[in-house]
Amino acid sequence: MSQNTSPLSIQEQLARQQETKTNWLLCTPALIVLFLAASGPLLVMLFYSFLTPGDYGGVEYQLSFDGWMNVFLFRDIFDDVLSIADAHVAIFWRSIRLSLMTTITCLILGFPTAYFIATRPRQSRNFWLFLITIPFWTNLLIRTFAIMEVIRNKGIVNNLLIDLDLIQQPIQMLYTDFAIMLGMTYVYLPLMILPLYASMEKLDFGLIEAGYDLYATRIRVLRKVIIPLIKPGIIAGSILVFIPSLGAFVTPRVLGGGKNLMLGNLIELQFGQGRNWPLGAALSITLLFIVMAALLLYVKNVQKSGVQHD
Repeated sequence: MSQNTSPLSIQEQLARQQETKTNWLLCTPALIVLFLAASGPLLVMLFYSFLTPGDYGGVEYQLSFDGWMNVFLFRDIFDDVLSIADAHVAIFWRSIRLSLMTTITCLILGFPTAYFIATRPRQSRNFWLFLITIPFWTNLLIRTFAIMEVIRNKGIVNNLLIDLDLIQQPIQMLYTDFAIMLGMTYVYLPLMILPLYASMEKLDFGLIEAGYDLYATRIRVLRKVIIPLIKPGIIAGSILVFIPSLGAFVTPRVLGGGKNLMLGNLIELQFGQGRNWPLGAALSITLLFIVMAALLLYVKNVQKSGVQHD
């Protein structure tokens, strides 16, 4: 019996190996395109970061580490003394701080919204999700200008407060960190709601009822039942909001008025007016490292939650 099945099993293994090779050959063109489209520009930026800036932009093909050094350090033009680049450090800190604040705000607003949608009758959920995705139909720049119209000195909010005699002078909201955070919250809020809804839709609401039957308070049910079960959705939504917020360019440029720069604006400045392409490339790779750290943290948390769930 074994003598009859052994040749068949060998033939099956050879057929599977041949099928695997064929599949890899068929996928090779797509993999090459993906590598060139995704990794190619990053490799170019990495290469540029180790070169010398040209006099009028571009690079000179001479090895230099000044681009990386100038990310956080500044060399005095008179005595060559190195010091901390306070402006760059402030921009890094502002970018991370505003991105975290945007993520937290989106979570605070997105959690009850996703819970509301998940508890609606199944036939009406698509309608509510449809409303959530409507902002994506409009260009990002137009949405940002809409926020500007709302919070400018003679905008909707200030005019309403003045008409209600709550204030005498307009509140300066535009061109502040608050304006940037508000704009990014409006832009990226759907990216938080959708993963939260995907997790809550699978939630067994019988467990919530069981918690109430055991005399648990609403807060305790939220902390001990709901949040642990939808933790993957919370982490996924936070990553989807934090990463684009960290590299945002249009919203800080319009709502910040060019005064409150973020990382995306600083990188654009180096490739434009600054004419320091190696520094811009080094800043881009540094931003990539921060994003990779956030993704690794996400994967670690997902794996940990998966082990605990098992």
